[in-house]
Amino acid sequence: MRAQSAYAAGAAPTRTAKSLEYETIARITHKLKVTAATREADFAAFAVALNDNRRLWQIFASDVSSDANGLPETLRAQIFSLAEFTFAHTRKVLARTEDITDLVEINTAIMRGLNPGTS
Repeated sequence: MRAQSAYAAGAAPTRTAKSLEYETIARITHKLKVTAATREADFAAFAVALNDNRRLWQIFASDVSSDANGLPETLRAQIFSLAEFTFAHTRKVLARTEDITDLVEINTAIMRGLNPGTS
């Protein structure tokens, strides 16, 4: 009985690359939304959240640029294009000429692709 409970306690759910990507995008998107709501009072926190999102998209762009990436070439090109848009839009948000709506929508669409059961 003790052996059974010892092994059961150590069992943890397996986290896949997709689930880690989903969790990371969800966390960054949440941070964008929260800091956007208080950006006038704490623009520095908002800028950090935007930078975190930009770094995430830099990683995506780098990954899909690699020949070792297993995604279809068309999808890789689309993700790279979204990364370029994200970089340009982030500059506009920092300049206070745009808001984060498009960035949140893009991240949410990627999360839906990683976890089709979400809406």
